[in-house]
Amino acid sequence: MTETASPVAADRLWSVDEHLADILGRIRPLEPIELQLLDAQGCVLVEDVTVPAALPPFDNSSMDGYAVRAADVEGASEEFPVVLRVVGDVAAGGGEPPAVGPGEAARIMTGAPLPPGAEAVVPVEWTDGGLGGGPATTMSARRPDADGGLGEVRVLRPAAARAHVRARGSDVAAGDLALAAGTVLGPAQLGLLAAIGRATVTVRPRPRVVVLSTGSELVPPGEPLAPGRIHDSNSYLLAACARSAGALAYRVGAVDDDPETLRATLEDQLVRADAVVTSGGVSVGAYDVVKAALSGLSGDEGSVAFRRLAMQPGKPQGFGRLGPDRVPLFALPGNPVSSYVSFELFVRPAVRALMGLPPQDRTVVRATCAEAVTASPQGRRQYLRGRYEDGRVTTVGGAGSHLVGALAHANALIVVPEDTTAVPAGADVDVVLLD
Repeated sequence: MTETASPVAADRLWSVDEHLADILGRIRPLEPIELQLLDAQGCVLVEDVTVPAALPPFDNSSMDGYAVRAADVEGASEEFPVVLRVVGDVAAGGGEPPAVGPGEAARIMTGAPLPPGAEAVVPVEWTDGGLGGGPATTMSARRPDADGGLGEVRVLRPAAARAHVRARGSDVAAGDLALAAGTVLGPAQLGLLAAIGRATVTVRPRPRVVVLSTGSELVPPGEPLAPGRIHDSNSYLLAACARSAGALAYRVGAVDDDPETLRATLEDQLVRADAVVTSGGVSVGAYDVVKAALSGLSGDEGSVAFRRLAMQPGKPQGFGRLGPDRVPLFALPGNPVSSYVSFELFVRPAVRALMGLPPQDRTVVRATCAEAVTASPQGRRQYLRGRYEDGRVTTVGGAGSHLVGALAHANALIVVPEDTTAVPAGADVDVVLLD
């Protein structure tokens, strides 16, 4: 079936909200897959995960020390230490622990199970370490005595029942909800899954986003510039944006201003792409290669619509879906700031939608504009680079869409509405926080 663009006239001026709504209306979350834990980092759970067994699974010691009966050490002090017979060692992962009876103690390591009969753990610092001297700070090895024990230990401070004991299920109990569907899996979440015994998990994968720049003038960073050439910054900028949004980014080298070359490159890249982002070649110039290459697609080739948006920067935009699998394609303008702002407004929400997350994750706040904005175009929503701190925002650089140096020092976008042509100093404005 042939895909067509939105029925709204292609030559009219679209609003930012209309263009975004059209994009999100044609984005579907990626199909779930089962992954090993480390492969699932950054992915989104599609199922609730419950705890199969209590964590920790047994009472265990939170300290290196001695497992004791609380009554035996009740009156212990440095002046009148309590002397207990050491009946054995309890190590984490060791065998059956020895039982602790009246007047006895078991030397225990952090994480080891509390032995039968014991009620508390006395930290080794509260004892002589079983060496017959003053307070100890180590758990040195000793040979068994003639009775099969490990000699004696002097306890210098009392320990109440359950002191320094991690109770079974004190972290999570069997049947608890460990992680809810929709959770993004970071290091802590993966650690919890491993702790409760999960080796794999069902998730929506991180989208694979292919990024390429167009322009015969582009030269890779690190190579010298001939007259009329510039370094390709957009592919690095946009690949980093894709990673920041949660995607796996694949940066392709710059493509010359040749429609056939661009189409062949895109066809090669579709096999590894859940989305494609291009920059440049979407305006009305003689060398607008993206429009030339993708305007006439049909059938299984897909369909791409090119539009003018009521925004600055980023007026020219393209969106469609390519190939039999209908891979979303975002054709962004070529100026670096225009590309960046366009990614934030349109591609970032789409990447999150592919992951099954709410599209919008950037925080928008009201802030006091520290300086006047004197020239915002009538009828266009303007996005100015800004520096936000403590409820105030200042502009960074001018409105030019080529000012990548100013962009590097911005941490926010100042939003000037379509019907506002000037903002006086001290007025409140909407600010999109970028980090």
